[in-house]
Amino acid sequence: MANKAVLAGGSGFLGRALTRRLVAEGWEVIVLTREPDKLPPRDAAVRTVGWNGETAGAWRKELEGAAVLVNFAGRSINCVHTLENSREILESRINAVHALGRAMDATKHPPAVWVQCSAAGYYGNAGDRFCEESLPPGPGFLAEVCRLWEEAFAALDLPGVRRVVLRLGPVLDRQTGPLPAMLGLTRKFLGGAAGTGRQYLSWVHRDDAVAIFAAAVTRPEMTGTYNACAPGPVTNMEFMRELRAAVGRPWCPPAPEFVVRFAAEKYFHTDGNLVLHGQRLQTARLQAAGLAFKYGQLSAALANLLGKPDNNKP
Repeated sequence: MANKAVLAGGSGFLGRALTRRLVAEGWEVIVLTREPDKLPPRDAAVRTVGWNGETAGAWRKELEGAAVLVNFAGRSINCVHTLENSREILESRINAVHALGRAMDATKHPPAVWVQCSAAGYYGNAGDRFCEESLPPGPGFLAEVCRLWEEAFAALDLPGVRRVVLRLGPVLDRQTGPLPAMLGLTRKFLGGAAGTGRQYLSWVHRDDAVAIFAAAVTRPEMTGTYNACAPGPVTNMEFMRELRAAVGRPWCPPAPEFVVRFAAEKYFHTDGNLVLHGQRLQTARLQAAGLAFKYGQLSAALANLLGKPDNNKP
């Protein structure tokens, strides 16, 4: 079917948002999920199909005649990075790529486009250097995960398939992702910088993230790897200053690194490096592809998500 898209691991908030956009544009969407019964379709053009993200199954037939495959699959990194969790984070990504690759190979008429998720963590804790797509992977666990994830995808034999890799920055959304926790702390007058505050946050508004994926799906000229974030990365210190201003809170002293690590694990059940490490991504390649950002500045993004007017708008 010419306008059929298969979204592997598409049950998360970003997959659902992309589904809504594609359906609005006339697509049929198949969501491959581990829990299809928990995601009743809200539209006749959407179907959920069970898979385990590791082995072939009846889901494989959904690729036949589809136009596009988008792979979101992988365990969330928003957890404490114990040995067991780290193993699952890596294996869930690699196994899904391999399973989809085997299914594509066994399909007579596979999708002509495969859009593959990666992440800004590919560059490691990059300090203030500008990270372009041509840079090698940085050091650290998440950088290694992204490297192996992308290498597994690159190793697939997919003749005639247009491949796009999107290194996604932290997605700002009112209900999920990093913003709710940061907003909660700020409202409680705890909105200071984390550690030195000099680590960069290459954020992207949820609507622009969806637009990037939609462009990768529909624009034949898009191929290869793209940094998928807004063109205005900011330091953690700058981000928290904008967030305090958005909710009317005064300056707050920074939280020392040891406090951030303790609070991240004890109260938020996540890894402190997700806050203390950062990347300063360049988006020149994405912009050269003609992507126009609706929320290119942080103040506008926060104003939209928090329902407040943007005083910096002309």
